[in-house]
Amino acid sequence: MTPWFNPKRNQMSFAPTHIATMGLAAFITASSFVLAASSRDEATVASIESNTGGEPIMAIISLSSQRIAVYDSHGLILRAPVSSGQRGRETPAGIFSVIEKEAEHYSNLYDDAYMPNMMRLTWSGIALHGGRLPGHPASHGCIRLPYDFAERLFDATKVGMRVIVAPTDVAPVPIMHPLLFPSKTDKAVIAAARAAEADSAARKADEARLAAAAASREVARTTASVRAARNLKLSAEAQLATAQLAVAYVASAEAKEQAEDAKAKAAARFAELEAQLSGAESELQAKLSKVALAREAAVAAEAARAAAAEEARKTALDLEPVSIFISRKAQRLYVRRTFRPVLEIPVTIRDLDVPVGTHVFTALERTAGYGDVKWSVVSLVGGHPEGRTAGVLRPEQRLRDGHAEQVLTDPPNAKAALDRLVIPQDTFDQIAAMVSPRSSLIISDEALSPETGRGTEFVVLMSDEPQGGVNFRRHQPRNGDRYDFPGDRLFYRRAPFVGRDW
Repeated sequence: MTPWFNPKRNQMSFAPTHIATMGLAAFITASSFVLAASSRDEATVASIESNTGGEPIMAIISLSSQRIAVYDSHGLILRAPVSSGQRGRETPAGIFSVIEKEAEHYSNLYDDAYMPNMMRLTWSGIALHGGRLPGHPASHGCIRLPYDFAERLFDATKVGMRVIVAPTDVAPVPIMHPLLFPSKTDKAVIAAARAAEADSAARKADEARLAAAAASREVARTTASVRAARNLKLSAEAQLATAQLAVAYVASAEAKEQAEDAKAKAAARFAELEAQLSGAESELQAKLSKVALAREAAVAAEAARAAAAEEARKTALDLEPVSIFISRKAQRLYVRRTFRPVLEIPVTIRDLDVPVGTHVFTALERTAGYGDVKWSVVSLVGGHPEGRTAGVLRPEQRLRDGHAEQVLTDPPNAKAALDRLVIPQDTFDQIAAMVSPRSSLIISDEALSPETGRGTEFVVLMSDEPQGGVNFRRHQPRNGDRYDFPGDRLFYRRAPFVGRDW
């Protein structure tokens, strides 16, 4: 194949026969790739598993087995393969949550690459999204999901869903401990009552507003009647004055009699219209008083509606889950709700020089309606087999198809971590009053990641695991959420919504 060069067009060209040969070869090659990709896609889709379940509460990605498992309050509901970050750009192991969803997303960092059903985990660009799965880690830090699975998960999840990226195969297991905050009130019942009160107040406010509007219309109509009666009275008054002058100036008896008759009729008409005007003015005054009362009632009803709506909003906010993070490194306790800081205090951890590990406790649902909530725990350990503890799968505990088998035992190291916490009783009670299903407690040796900021949940990265997927990205700031990071943490001052590079 001999190319020739056209200096006028400054480009390479080929003979027609060469072009045809190249096109045929490209078509055959492309067809092979399409068939191969189609086979891979069929195998990928076939490996997706699902059970009938409720709202997803937690997703766990195992970096070692390249799988995602999604859980509701009763257990596993979805499972599929993934492709995480390749060597050098590894997806960081740690604790995240979905902070943004975008069905049609295109990367600003990777040549406008299509990333459908994107569920963002960090503002620096780590996310779950649909993508090609070659059967091994291949992304630049994100977690690729099968396309159909990504769409299904996108539709089912809400912003705030917990996402755990684990080095090994882990699964949530039930746990009970006195330090796992009991919820003492049935917030759902209270919230429903407050919502009903707000609806009732809104209806009353609408009725009062309509009554005030109707009263105002009646005043307008009566005012028009008064104005018309006043004009008629003025006209009758003028006619009476004319009749009186006529009586004074006529000479003949017959003319005088006619003038007196006209005067009498004018006087009678004037008196009639004066009485009508007086009645209309009295009616207008009554209606003006009525409209004043109706407007006062409308103002009061609107104030009651606003107060009831605010109370319902606050009570509904109480239903939103809270996240509690306790850092051994920082020796602090943090609380967030709806991505906003609520509380930050020092906390005492016994045997401070001994690691506690990283554990995610999740409130699942209420037990018997009124009272406490059920809790589960996921304990994270490094990728080395000798580091695995209870709650982590051993190789012999896996099924032959590679699926993770849930370990139904209480992890003693998680309970030991709870035993080492000393939380003041008033703080414990304050947090317990905020706890509702889907709330979480995170205990970790790690400090908060700089990825934690405005518009995020707590982001905790495992410092002993590769973090290439975040290290090469341009970090985003904490944006005014003034947590006290240790001095070795960098401070970033750019806004998280400006100049994104993903």
